[in-house]
Amino acid sequence: MFRILLAEDEQVMRKYLARALERSGYEVVAVDSGTAAAPLLEADRFDLLLTDIIMPEMDGIQLAQYCNMVSPTTDVIFITGFSGVALRAGASIPNAKILAKPFHLKDLVLEVERLFAKESCDELK
Repeated sequence: MFRILLAEDEQVMRKYLARALERSGYEVVAVDSGTAAAPLLEADRFDLLLTDIIMPEMDGIQLAQYCNMVSPTTDVIFITGFSGVALRAGASIPNAKILAKPFHLKDLVLEVERLFAKESCDELK
């Protein structure tokens, strides 16, 4: 089972995203900040970090950079409603996907499925 670490400071959005991903068969650990997510990346294995970019304390870009240091095999998808911030995120973490708000849950699930399908194909090679 693929494991996802979700870092989203908005409680309603965090619950909404976690529930949709869990219903799609993924194991989700959801936290409210980058500072809460960072130690989990050190202590456990995640296949995907799904993070909002704009968060207090440690933003999603800083979290993704930290993730690349402590867990380089973990993929990253950013979620944001700010296009300028998305450009900065893309430059900082070039392999990351960026999902712009607002988006439909089916779009999120499809993006995650594509990512994991690609990983599965790469492992078979």
